Amino acid sequence: MNEGQRNGDGTVSLVRPYTLVRGRTHVRQVFDLVTFVMSLAASVQGRSGVEPEHETVLQLCRSPVSVSELTSRTGLPLGVVRVLLGDLLELGAIRVSQPSRGDGRPSTGLIREVLAGLQAL
Repeated sequence: MNEGQRNGDGTVSLVRPYTLVRGRTHVRQVFDLVTFVMSLAASVQGRSGVEPEHETVLQLCRSPVSVSELTSRTGLPLGVVRVLLGDLLELGAIRVSQPSRGDGRPSTGLIREVLAGLQAL
């Protein structure tokens, strides 16, 4: 996926991601970095407001994947990925689950995995 257009000074323009989500920054569902997402639909093409990036995210979710991993694989900013996931959730195209222990907190192993993934970025 495209990470944005490079400007003459070498910086990356985020205008495309901003327009992709039509300026939206908030979603109803909280998508933490450790939230797991899995697709329930093969495609959402032809539905109103669907962009190619929705399809890309949906394809990456064929097996359970964390929001942090989706952000890494798509090259899009975290806020944009969250908005796309919110759209897909409203369309009924994905299932969301929070990894947790009995007390509702993520396991230490999961936190270490996420931290390692973030450090690798």
